[in-house]
Order: sequence, then C-alpha cells, then structure tokens
Amino acid sequence: MSIKNIAIQGLNQDEVLASRKKYGSNILKSKKKNHFLEAIKGLVKEPMVILLLVAATLYFFTGNTGDGIFLSAAILLVAAISLYQDAKTNNALEKLKELSQPHCKVIRNGTVVEIKSEEVVVGDFLMVEEGSTIVADGTIVHSNDFSVSESILTGESFSVEKDTFSEDNKIYMGTQVAGGLAIAEISEVGNGTKAGKIGKSIEGISSEKSTLELQINNFVKKMVIAGAIVFLLVWGINYYNSENVLDSLLKALTLAMSILPEEIPVAFTTFMAIGAWRLMNMGVIVKQMKTVESLGSATVICVDKTGTITENKMRLDKIFTLEENKITSVKETLSKSEIELITTAMWASEPIPFDTMEQSLHTYYGTLVKNDERPNFKMVHEYPLSGKPPMMTHIFANAKEERIIAAKGAPEALIAVSNLSEEQREILKQKIRQLAAEGYRVLGVGISYFEGADWPKKQQDFRFDFNGLIAFYDPPKANIEKVFQDFYHAGIEVKIITGDIAETTAAIAKKVNFRGSEDVVSGDDLVALDAIELQKITSEKNIFARMFPEAKLKIINSLKAQGHIVAMTGDGVNDGPALKAAHIGIAMGKKGTEIAKQSASLILVDDDLSKMVDAVAMGRKIYSNLKKAIQYIISIHIPIILTVFIPLVFGWVYPNIFTPIHVILLELIMGPTCSIVYENEPLEKDSMLQKPRPYSRTFFNWNELFTSIIQGLAITIGVLAVYQIAVNSGHNETITRTMVFTALITANIVLTFVNRSFIYSVFTTFKYKNKLVPIIVGITVGITLSLLFVPPFTEFFRFERLGINQIGVSVGIGMLSTLWYEIVKWWKRQQIKKNCLPTKNGTLS
Repeated sequence: MSIKNIAIQGLNQDEVLASRKKYGSNILKSKKKNHFLEAIKGLVKEPMVILLLVAATLYFFTGNTGDGIFLSAAILLVAAISLYQDAKTNNALEKLKELSQPHCKVIRNGTVVEIKSEEVVVGDFLMVEEGSTIVADGTIVHSNDFSVSESILTGESFSVEKDTFSEDNKIYMGTQVAGGLAIAEISEVGNGTKAGKIGKSIEGISSEKSTLELQINNFVKKMVIAGAIVFLLVWGINYYNSENVLDSLLKALTLAMSILPEEIPVAFTTFMAIGAWRLMNMGVIVKQMKTVESLGSATVICVDKTGTITENKMRLDKIFTLEENKITSVKETLSKSEIELITTAMWASEPIPFDTMEQSLHTYYGTLVKNDERPNFKMVHEYPLSGKPPMMTHIFANAKEERIIAAKGAPEALIAVSNLSEEQREILKQKIRQLAAEGYRVLGVGISYFEGADWPKKQQDFRFDFNGLIAFYDPPKANIEKVFQDFYHAGIEVKIITGDIAETTAAIAKKVNFRGSEDVVSGDDLVALDAIELQKITSEKNIFARMFPEAKLKIINSLKAQGHIVAMTGDGVNDGPALKAAHIGIAMGKKGTEIAKQSASLILVDDDLSKMVDAVAMGRKIYSNLKKAIQYIISIHIPIILTVFIPLVFGWVYPNIFTPIHVILLELIMGPTCSIVYENEPLEKDSMLQKPRPYSRTFFNWNELFTSIIQGLAITIGVLAVYQIAVNSGHNETITRTMVFTALITANIVLTFVNRSFIYSVFTTFKYKNKLVPIIVGITVGITLSLLFVPPFTEFFRFERLGINQIGVSVGIGMLSTLWYEIVKWWKRQQIKKNCLPTKNGTLS
C-alpha cells in the first residue's frame, strides 16, 4: 500500500503559503530576552567595569580630566569587546538551536517530503512513525497500530493507543510516537497548539554549568575576594602614609584592577561557543556547550553496526526456503516458494515502509508479481517489533474478508513459534550460520492461518508456517576501517553494541580489521552477569551482539562505573536510554529517529562516524588552547600585580610606577591575546596520538598552575630588575616607568609565542598556521612604538622617549624573563624521547 492508495494528496505550494499567511508559522513564540540589554546589565555588574567607573570618576573629581577621559574610553572599549563576544556566542547558540530542531515528514502534492518542523502549516498532512516527535497538533486520518506517549502534557508515563475512530483522535506537539504509524491533518501550529497554550517549551539549550565552568567561576570569585582584601589593605597603608583619601583610593584601585582575571570567564565562554560553531560547520551539531569540554576526554566509544559501521542500505540479496533447500540470489530466476517468501516478507513489513530493509522488500515484490495486491488489502491489526529476540506481525484483510497474517524477525524468534521438525530446525540453523558468517543480516519469515477475530494478546501465541530466510547485505562504509584506526591511535577503545546476530557482526568486524572481532558476547549472557563479572566482560570484550535496550544500558553504566568517559552512537528508539546515559550521546542526523536525536547530546549530520574523530580532535584542541589561554592570563597577571604592589608597599623611590591608566592599557593590550590568538591555535601535532585526558583534570592541575606561577614570578623578577637598573642609573620616574612598561610588553609578546606549546620549541610553533598571531603581535608592537615615539601619546601616559641602550636593556631582559622556559621544554622533550612515547613523525623539536 503506497501513499497513493490512501488518497491523500496534501497541500500544494500555493496552499502552503496561503495557510502560513493566515495561521502563521509553527514556532513557539515566547517573550524573548533582549541579549543586548542582558549584556549591558552583565557589564554593569562586572568588577573591572565598576573599578574603571570609580577610577574615572575620581580622576574627573580631582581635575585629571585627560586620565578620566581615557578611562571612560577604556570602559567603552571593554564594553564593545564584551558585547561583541556576547553577540558571537549568542549567534553560535542560535544557529545550533536552528540546526537541532526536529524535522518531520508531510504529504504535499501526493509525495512524502521531509521539512523542518517550523515549516509545517495548518492543513498539512503530517506523517509520524515510531521514534518521531510530533511537531504540531492535528487529527488522525490514517493509522497503523498507532500509540503515543503524552507524558510531556499529562505526566502519565504509559503510551496511549489512538486511531481515526478513537474518542481522542488528536495528536499534540511535543508528544512522542511509541509505536506504529499515523497520518494526521494539522489543525494548530505554534502558540495555538496545546503545548503552546500551556506554555510548554520543548526546545532550548540547557544552561547547566559544567565542572570546568564551575571551577573557573569559583577561581574568579576567589580572585575578586582577594582583590577586595588587598584593595582595602593598600588603601589603608597609603592613607596612613599620605592622609589623602582620594589619592590613596586611586592607588588602591590600581592594584585591585591588576588582580582581577576578568579575561578567564570570557575566554571560557568564547572558546566553548566558537568551538561548538566550528563543529557545526564540520557537520557535528553540539546541543550543549558542555559537551565540547568532554569530547577530548572520551576514553571509549560504543558504536552500532547498522548505519554506523555499515551503509544502512540493507538490500535484499539472498533467500532460502526449506522447499528448495538452497541459498538463492534474488538476481536468479526464483521458484514459486521463493516468490511466496518475498511476498510474505513484504506483508510483514510496514505498509508505508521507512526502514531500508522493508523498502527493499516492497521494491522486489513490485518487480516479481503481475497483480499488485497492496491496494486491495488494508491492515486490520499489528503487533509491533517486540520480544527477545524480536519479531513483528501484521494482519491484513480485503473486501472479501480474506486474510494475510505475516511475520518476520530474528530467525530464532520465528523458529520458536513455527511448526518445524528437528531436522528442519538444524538445517535452518546451519544456513543462518552460513549466511551470517558472510556478513548478511538474516531474518526469518512466517505465515499464520488464524481463524476468528479474537486476536492473541501476544504475537508469539500464533502458530506459523515457516516460509524461509531472507538475507540482506549492508556493506561496510568505505572509510570505517580508517576511522577505527584513528580512534585506536587516539587511545580510545571502540566497542560494537548491536541488535544483530553474533556471526553477522563478527563477519563485518573482521572485514574492517576491528580489534577483538573473534569474541562476541550476547545480550542474554550479559544480563545474567553480576556487577563484577559485567565490569570484567565489558572491559575485556569489544563486540556485543543481540543487544536489547536494557543490555545496552547495562554496558554503558558498567563502563562509566569503571571510570570511562563513554561516547555512544545510536539511531533507533531503543537506543534512547543508552544515549541519554552516555557522557556523549551521538545520534545520526539522517537515519536517526527524533527520540534518538533528543536523547543525544551531539548529532552527526551526515551519519559519518569519521566526523566523531574530528569532534574528538576539536575537543582536545579547545581544551588545550583554553588551558594555554588561562595559563597565559595567570602568568601575565602576576607581574602586573607585583610591579604595582612591591614598589608601593616597600616604599621604593618611585612607589606609583603604574597608575590605573597604565594598568588598563596593559589589560587592553594583553587581553586579546588569550581570547583571540589562542582560540585560533591549530591542534598540536601528536595530540591525537596521546591518551585522553582525565575528565576530572582541569587547569587547576598543580603542575600547570605551578608553571604559570613560576613564569609570572620570572617575568616579575625581570621587570623589577629593569626598575632597579633604571633607578641605579639615575633615571627619573618617567624613564623608569617607560623601561618597566617596555620590558613588560616585551615579556607579554614573547610569552605569547612560548606558551603556544608547553613541549615544542618556539621554532616549531612558528610554523603553526594561525593568521591572527602576526596581526595581534603587529598591533601590540605598533601601539608600543606609538606610546614610545609619538609625543602626544608619550606625554599623556607619562612616558619618555628611550635611548637605544635603554630599549636594549628593557627588551633584552623582557625576552630573557620568558625565554628561559624553552630550556624546560627542551628537558621535557628529552624525557619523552627517553620514555619512547609515540610521536607522529618520530621526532621532537
């Protein structure tokens, strides 16, 4: 039975446009937040902005109009940068929301077409099937054993059976199809739906904070508290010495500004949002930003066979009947019993097929028979796929009340409910093993001659005549062997979890050189194991066949209990629980059901598992670059803090070497480095040849934090050494300030290059492709030269033009205070060589 046989043409393009104009689009419109106003509110609460406002006010109040104007301009610049970053983040999230919205099927011009849910209009005929999410309200006009879960509206967990003649023959937006198929005429869209009226929103990206985000926020809060304490302390010391409230307040504000690491949360949000945007452009939709963080930590990936390892084309290739007692290719001339086998298998399929196997059966039936009986028969009852192992049964009847009761499913399921002798069972088992060993997906087919209308409660209560076996071939994807090798090289274990039989799975696994293809564990064996045995088997074995939803979930939970960060692919309804339980649930964008997509945290648009390798690489790159940015921020903040603090507290000859305008100038010059340069850094070579990082490890790892502190202290020593050299050479305050500032800027530029890798030398990282490095460094150098040699800038910032020797001392010491870390990196490379850790090209430089 095709779409044409149910006499539904659907709307044409003109009718669609007219309906959309009259009733609107299928969008739940809510009171949207004004992101610009929200960003402004956030800015006003920012500690750095508050300090700048106070400092600018004090400058105006004390008559330092120029300094006040500069700080006011700085506030506007900080605001502009912040608003730009916020807009970039929101745009990325909006694009992700748009791409992750449900798709649906409608009948238009007599053809089934797939469209975005927002394109559905009143009057459309919506086709919904098992695993899909209903995207609008409508009235059922056709159904096949249709049931729907309406828990999102009613709170009831059980599914409800509905058809054209039900008292409630409506379907509602946001509910999910539990079984069967239905076609409904849409009556309400958008806010007119039941979900829209009661304010239910079924879309949205979770704002739940990740572990790393929480730790970053806690770190920044601690720094704010420390800044407040130091601010009060320095204000008190200065007031005690000078008894000038405003002057001492300005000096204290200078130090408070230098302490605040306001770039860290900005860097985190920017890196994650842009990372999600980059993944989206690669064909990987990340539904939650926190998934980006966990990608680089994945230690095991569980994959389905059909559609992930194979192409999911499932073409009918071979058949077997007991009558002929031979395996026959469907391309050969078929006997009467073999044609009857394909015919029965077609009747056991959905009348409107959406599965590739069933589509293949319908196609072959159409080529084999002279008289197509599908328009003459109507489905009167259906038993959906169920049981362990599973099977499904369809019952059709025509106007003469002639019946067809056809079933197909796992061969073991059909054999168990068929009238077969022991000899026939052994023959079938031998043929099943033979076909499965060649990589075929094998199904059993049976027909029943049940009399009466009192249908059995379970399909297994029918007695069937076993028609034979049908074998589908689903070839492995061309790139899948390389994908597995890439995962292995990255230290990620791969496990196959499939509903198919062991022999078929093992045969396909061998063809793609999958590790552990010789050992297969079945679902029945798995559920009988206790927790300790389960952990042992899931740790040692890599292929799990004949898996049902509960078994899949047990595997995922067992791997998680062992400390693994688990990624799992899936596309079916029964994959939903496991996808949700996995740290990274991966749904297929083309073949995946909407339930699978909603349960997953990540969607592969083209169903290409190689994109998951790219996603893992992106996750590792984002984390690595974020870590570099944060370490850079910590390292460069330490010398700013101490250069302000030490001369002030210890009463050096020039205690106020930096004022608020100098600190904010340094922040503006150095700030873009972390969020722009480091975000754009490429993946370091050999990163995909290393083991995944532990998920619990963040930038607060003591070794990394210690490195940043030592780097910061080394720069501080260098900068303060320049200070003392200038003083001991008899230079005045402006020359001393200029030399200190030049040394600090030099150290900042060199640190940018040094920290591009904590293993490889600057000579290696110079070759990294990052077009922003020369731009940002060029801007920094240009600003510095303007400050040193353009008189208006020099005078305003209380600098003085330096001589060649003074520049040499400042630049030389600034470089040495950071380049020393190259010796540490050289030592690390020697240790790596000594321990024989793998590298891509066998060398380290």
